[in-house]
Amino acid sequence: MTQTKTKHLRPKQTVRLISILQMLVLSLFCAILALPGIAYAQSLADDNTADDSATALAKRLQNPIGNLYSIPFQLNTNFGYGPNKGTQELLNIQPVIPLHINDEWNLITRTILPLVWQPSLAPAHTVPFGTGPTSFSMFLSPSQPKNGIVWGVGPIIQLPTISSKTLGSNVWGAGPNVVVVLMKGTIVTGALLNNVWSFGGTQGASGTRYNNFLFQPFFNYNFDRGWFMGTSPSITANWLAAGDQAWTLPLGGQFGRLIKLGGKIPLNLSLGAYSNVLRPKFGPVWQIRAQATVIF
Repeated sequence: MTQTKTKHLRPKQTVRLISILQMLVLSLFCAILALPGIAYAQSLADDNTADDSATALAKRLQNPIGNLYSIPFQLNTNFGYGPNKGTQELLNIQPVIPLHINDEWNLITRTILPLVWQPSLAPAHTVPFGTGPTSFSMFLSPSQPKNGIVWGVGPIIQLPTISSKTLGSNVWGAGPNVVVVLMKGTIVTGALLNNVWSFGGTQGASGTRYNNFLFQPFFNYNFDRGWFMGTSPSITANWLAAGDQAWTLPLGGQFGRLIKLGGKIPLNLSLGAYSNVLRPKFGPVWQIRAQATVIF
Protein backbone atom coordinates (compact mmCIF):
# COMPACT_ATOMS: atom_id res chain seq x y z
CA MET A 1 0.00 0.00 0.00
CA THR A 2 1.47 3.32 -1.09
CA GLN A 3 1.67 6.07 1.50
CA THR A 4 1.20 9.69 0.51
CA LYS A 5 3.94 11.98 1.74
CA THR A 6 2.84 15.30 3.15
CA LYS A 7 4.96 18.27 2.13
CA HIS A 8 5.44 20.80 4.89
CA LEU A 9 6.47 24.40 4.37
CA ARG A 10 9.85 25.26 5.84
CA PRO A 11 9.94 28.21 8.28
CA LYS A 12 11.48 30.54 5.67
CA GLN A 13 8.81 29.60 3.14
CA THR A 14 6.10 30.23 5.73
CA VAL A 15 7.51 33.66 6.55
CA ARG A 16 7.73 34.52 2.84
CA LEU A 17 4.12 33.43 2.25
CA ILE A 18 2.86 35.43 5.22
CA SER A 19 4.85 38.46 4.03
CA ILE A 20 3.33 38.30 0.54
CA LEU A 21 -0.16 38.08 2.04
CA GLN A 22 0.58 41.06 4.28
CA MET A 23 1.74 43.10 1.30
CA LEU A 24 -1.43 42.27 -0.64
CA VAL A 25 -3.65 43.13 2.33
CA LEU A 26 -1.89 46.46 2.90
CA SER A 27 -2.13 47.39 -0.77
CA LEU A 28 -5.85 46.56 -0.72
CA PHE A 29 -6.22 48.64 2.44
CA CYS A 30 -4.65 51.65 0.68
CA ALA A 31 -7.03 51.29 -2.23
CA ILE A 32 -10.01 51.09 0.12
CA LEU A 33 -8.86 54.24 1.91
CA ALA A 34 -8.91 56.14 -1.37
CA LEU A 35 -12.37 55.02 -2.50
CA PRO A 36 -14.47 57.55 -0.51
CA GLY A 37 -12.69 60.44 -2.16
CA ILE A 38 -12.59 59.26 -5.76
CA ALA A 39 -15.95 60.76 -6.71
CA TYR A 40 -15.03 64.17 -5.31
CA ALA A 41 -11.53 63.96 -6.75
CA GLN A 42 -12.89 63.12 -10.19
CA SER A 43 -15.17 66.14 -10.17
CA LEU A 44 -12.25 68.30 -9.04
CA ALA A 45 -10.11 66.94 -11.86
CA ASP A 46 -12.86 67.57 -14.42
CA ASP A 47 -13.19 71.18 -13.28
CA ASN A 48 -9.47 71.86 -13.52
CA THR A 49 -8.43 69.82 -16.55
CA ALA A 50 -8.68 72.77 -18.91
CA ASP A 51 -6.69 75.07 -16.61
CA ASP A 52 -4.07 72.73 -15.13
CA SER A 53 -1.00 72.05 -17.18
CA ALA A 54 1.31 69.21 -16.16
CA THR A 55 3.57 71.76 -14.44
CA ALA A 56 0.71 73.30 -12.47
CA LEU A 57 -0.42 69.87 -11.33
CA ALA A 58 3.14 68.92 -10.36
CA LYS A 59 3.35 72.05 -8.19
CA ARG A 60 0.10 71.20 -6.44
CA LEU A 61 1.39 67.69 -5.74
CA GLN A 62 4.62 69.07 -4.22
CA ASN A 63 2.50 70.70 -1.52
CA PRO A 64 2.24 68.06 1.29
CA ILE A 65 -1.13 69.49 2.31
CA GLY A 66 -2.47 70.05 -1.19
CA ASN A 67 -6.11 69.27 -1.94
CA LEU A 68 -5.35 66.23 -4.11
CA TYR A 69 -6.24 62.56 -3.68
CA SER A 70 -3.10 60.56 -4.36
CA ILE A 71 -1.20 57.39 -3.48
CA PRO A 72 2.59 57.79 -3.56
CA PHE A 73 4.67 54.60 -3.70
CA GLN A 74 8.13 55.55 -2.44
CA LEU A 75 10.97 53.01 -2.70
CA ASN A 76 14.07 53.79 -0.65
CA THR A 77 17.14 51.65 -1.37
CA ASN A 78 19.59 52.04 1.52
CA PHE A 79 23.19 50.99 0.84
CA GLY A 80 25.74 50.04 3.50
CA TYR A 81 23.07 49.28 6.10
CA GLY A 82 23.76 47.22 9.23
CA PRO A 83 26.93 45.59 10.60
CA ASN A 84 27.50 43.68 7.35
CA LYS A 85 26.98 46.74 5.07
CA GLY A 86 24.02 45.19 3.27
CA THR A 87 21.26 46.73 1.16
CA GLN A 88 17.88 47.48 2.69
CA GLU A 89 14.73 48.09 0.64
CA LEU A 90 11.96 50.17 2.19
CA LEU A 91 8.69 50.67 0.29
CA ASN A 92 6.40 53.31 1.77
CA ILE A 93 2.78 53.25 0.60
CA GLN A 94 1.41 56.69 1.42
CA PRO A 95 -2.27 57.37 0.62
CA VAL A 96 -3.20 61.06 0.96
CA ILE A 97 -6.89 61.78 1.58
CA PRO A 98 -8.03 65.43 1.81
CA LEU A 99 -11.35 66.04 3.58
CA HIS A 100 -13.29 69.21 2.76
CA ILE A 101 -14.62 70.64 6.06
CA ASN A 102 -16.01 73.92 4.73
CA ASP A 103 -15.06 76.72 2.34
CA GLU A 104 -12.25 77.86 4.63
CA TRP A 105 -10.73 74.67 6.05
CA ASN A 106 -9.48 71.27 4.90
CA LEU A 107 -8.34 68.25 6.88
CA ILE A 108 -5.50 66.44 5.10
CA THR A 109 -4.77 62.86 6.16
CA ARG A 110 -1.61 60.97 5.25
CA THR A 111 -0.87 57.34 6.11
CA ILE A 112 2.56 55.74 5.68
CA LEU A 113 2.54 51.94 5.50
CA PRO A 114 6.15 50.64 5.36
CA LEU A 115 7.18 47.31 3.80
CA VAL A 116 10.76 46.37 4.67
CA TRP A 117 13.19 44.00 2.93
CA GLN A 118 16.01 43.52 5.42
CA PRO A 119 19.60 42.38 4.72
CA SER A 120 21.41 40.02 7.07
CA LEU A 121 22.15 41.64 10.42
CA ALA A 122 24.10 38.64 11.75
CA PRO A 123 25.03 37.89 14.46
CA ALA A 124 21.67 39.47 15.35
CA HIS A 125 18.47 37.69 14.29
CA THR A 126 17.18 38.85 10.89
CA VAL A 127 13.70 38.79 9.37
CA PRO A 128 14.08 39.10 5.56
CA PHE A 129 10.73 40.81 4.98
CA GLY A 130 8.01 42.39 7.05
CA THR A 131 6.00 45.45 7.97
CA GLY A 132 7.26 48.33 10.08
CA PRO A 133 5.28 50.75 12.28
CA THR A 134 2.57 52.69 10.47
CA SER A 135 2.27 56.44 10.92
CA PHE A 136 -0.98 58.36 10.48
CA SER A 137 -0.96 62.17 10.21
CA MET A 138 -3.75 64.74 10.15
CA PHE A 139 -3.28 68.39 9.16
CA LEU A 140 -5.88 71.09 9.69
CA SER A 141 -5.12 73.57 6.92
CA PRO A 142 -6.66 76.70 5.35
CA SER A 143 -8.25 75.89 1.99
CA GLN A 144 -6.65 78.95 0.36
CA PRO A 145 -3.04 80.17 0.67
CA LYS A 146 -2.34 83.71 1.85
CA ASN A 147 0.45 85.53 0.01
CA GLY A 148 1.47 82.15 -1.41
CA ILE A 149 1.83 80.62 2.07
CA VAL A 150 -0.21 77.73 3.42
CA TRP A 151 0.27 75.85 6.68
CA GLY A 152 -1.02 72.77 8.44
CA VAL A 153 -0.97 71.52 12.01
CA GLY A 154 -2.21 68.38 13.72
CA PRO A 155 -1.23 65.11 15.38
CA ILE A 156 0.86 62.23 14.14
CA ILE A 157 0.12 58.75 15.52
CA GLN A 158 2.39 55.72 15.31
CA LEU A 159 0.63 52.35 15.14
CA PRO A 160 2.47 49.14 16.17
CA THR A 161 1.91 47.22 12.92
CA ILE A 162 5.28 45.46 12.99
CA SER A 163 5.42 41.85 11.82
CA SER A 164 8.62 41.24 13.79
CA LYS A 165 10.22 42.89 16.82
CA THR A 166 13.36 43.43 14.74
CA LEU A 167 11.45 45.87 12.48
CA GLY A 168 10.40 48.42 15.08
CA SER A 169 8.54 48.98 18.31
CA ASN A 170 5.29 47.27 19.35
CA VAL A 171 4.23 50.31 21.38
CA TRP A 172 1.81 53.05 20.32
CA GLY A 173 3.07 56.62 20.07
CA ALA A 174 2.01 60.13 19.11
CA GLY A 175 3.17 63.72 18.84
CA PRO A 176 2.72 67.10 17.10
CA ASN A 177 3.02 67.59 13.33
CA VAL A 178 3.56 70.95 11.56
CA VAL A 179 4.11 71.92 7.93
CA VAL A 180 4.60 75.29 6.21
CA VAL A 181 4.62 75.71 2.42
CA LEU A 182 5.47 78.66 0.16
CA MET A 183 4.28 78.49 -3.44
CA LYS A 184 5.56 81.35 -5.59
CA GLY A 185 6.01 81.24 -9.35
CA THR A 186 8.04 78.21 -10.33
CA ILE A 187 9.10 77.45 -6.75
CA VAL A 188 7.47 75.24 -4.12
CA THR A 189 9.39 75.19 -0.83
CA GLY A 190 8.77 74.62 2.84
CA ALA A 191 9.36 72.23 5.71
CA LEU A 192 7.64 69.48 7.68
CA LEU A 193 8.48 68.87 11.34
CA ASN A 194 7.25 66.35 13.89
CA ASN A 195 8.28 64.47 17.02
CA VAL A 196 6.81 61.14 18.15
CA TRP A 197 6.98 59.81 21.71
CA SER A 198 6.08 56.25 22.66
CA PHE A 199 3.38 55.57 25.23
CA GLY A 200 5.66 53.75 27.64
CA GLY A 201 7.73 50.79 26.51
CA THR A 202 10.95 49.23 27.76
CA GLN A 203 14.30 51.00 28.00
CA GLY A 204 17.70 49.95 26.68
CA ALA A 205 19.35 49.33 23.32
CA SER A 206 16.80 46.63 22.40
CA GLY A 207 13.89 48.30 24.19
CA THR A 208 10.55 49.37 22.72
CA ARG A 209 10.56 52.97 23.97
CA TYR A 210 11.23 55.70 21.38
CA ASN A 211 11.47 59.47 21.03
CA ASN A 212 11.99 60.31 17.35
CA PHE A 213 12.33 63.68 15.62
CA LEU A 214 11.85 64.42 11.89
CA PHE A 215 12.69 67.61 10.04
CA GLN A 216 12.08 67.50 6.28
CA PRO A 217 12.84 70.70 4.38
CA PHE A 218 11.95 70.63 0.70
CA PHE A 219 12.63 72.81 -2.32
CA ASN A 220 11.37 72.28 -5.87
CA TYR A 221 11.98 74.29 -9.02
CA ASN A 222 9.48 73.59 -11.79
CA PHE A 223 10.22 73.72 -15.51
CA ASP A 224 7.88 73.43 -18.48
CA ARG A 225 5.97 70.25 -19.43
CA GLY A 226 5.86 68.88 -15.89
CA TRP A 227 9.63 68.64 -15.30
CA PHE A 228 11.01 69.60 -11.89
CA MET A 229 14.11 69.26 -9.73
CA GLY A 230 14.84 69.85 -6.09
CA THR A 231 15.69 68.30 -2.75
CA SER A 232 13.78 66.79 0.16
CA PRO A 233 16.14 65.27 2.77
CA SER A 234 14.65 63.51 5.80
CA ILE A 235 16.72 64.71 8.77
CA THR A 236 16.03 62.52 11.78
CA ALA A 237 17.12 62.24 15.39
CA ASN A 238 16.72 59.47 17.94
CA TRP A 239 16.75 61.40 21.19
CA LEU A 240 17.33 58.20 23.20
CA ALA A 241 20.67 57.57 21.47
CA ALA A 242 23.90 59.09 22.69
CA GLY A 243 25.92 61.83 20.98
CA ASP A 244 26.53 61.52 17.25
CA GLN A 245 24.60 58.22 17.20
CA ALA A 246 21.36 60.19 17.38
CA TRP A 247 21.37 62.02 14.04
CA THR A 248 20.94 61.08 10.39
CA LEU A 249 21.69 63.95 8.01
CA PRO A 250 21.26 63.23 4.27
CA LEU A 251 22.40 65.57 1.49
CA GLY A 252 21.35 65.16 -2.13
CA GLY A 253 18.67 65.94 -4.67
CA GLN A 254 16.11 64.57 -7.09
CA PHE A 255 14.39 65.26 -10.37
CA GLY A 256 11.15 64.13 -11.92
CA ARG A 257 8.26 64.72 -14.25
CA LEU A 258 4.50 64.61 -14.12
CA ILE A 259 3.04 62.82 -17.13
CA LYS A 260 -0.49 61.90 -18.17
CA LEU A 261 -1.03 58.31 -19.22
CA GLY A 262 -3.22 58.23 -22.29
CA GLY A 263 -3.43 61.99 -21.97
CA LYS A 264 -5.77 61.63 -18.98
CA ILE A 265 -4.36 59.79 -15.94
CA PRO A 266 -1.78 61.89 -14.03
CA LEU A 267 1.32 60.01 -12.84
CA ASN A 268 4.16 61.76 -11.03
CA LEU A 269 7.60 60.12 -11.28
CA SER A 270 10.80 61.11 -9.47
CA LEU A 271 14.28 59.75 -8.84
CA GLY A 272 16.91 60.99 -6.41
CA ALA A 273 20.05 60.13 -4.45
CA TYR A 274 21.13 61.15 -0.95
CA SER A 275 24.35 60.65 0.99
CA ASN A 276 24.16 60.39 4.78
CA VAL A 277 26.99 62.70 5.84
CA LEU A 278 25.98 62.12 9.46
CA ARG A 279 24.58 58.76 10.56
CA PRO A 280 24.52 56.23 13.43
CA LYS A 281 27.12 53.44 13.51
CA PHE A 282 25.05 50.95 11.51
CA GLY A 283 22.99 53.47 9.55
CA PRO A 284 22.99 53.39 5.71
CA VAL A 285 25.80 55.23 3.92
CA TRP A 286 23.65 56.47 1.05
CA GLN A 287 20.24 56.06 -0.54
CA ILE A 288 18.45 55.98 -3.88
CA ARG A 289 14.85 57.19 -3.71
CA ALA A 290 12.35 56.36 -6.47
CA GLN A 291 8.74 57.44 -6.30
CA ALA A 292 5.62 56.98 -8.39
CA THR A 293 2.47 58.85 -7.39
CA VAL A 294 -0.96 58.00 -8.75
CA ILE A 295 -3.34 60.97 -8.71
CA PHE A 296 -7.12 60.58 -8.74
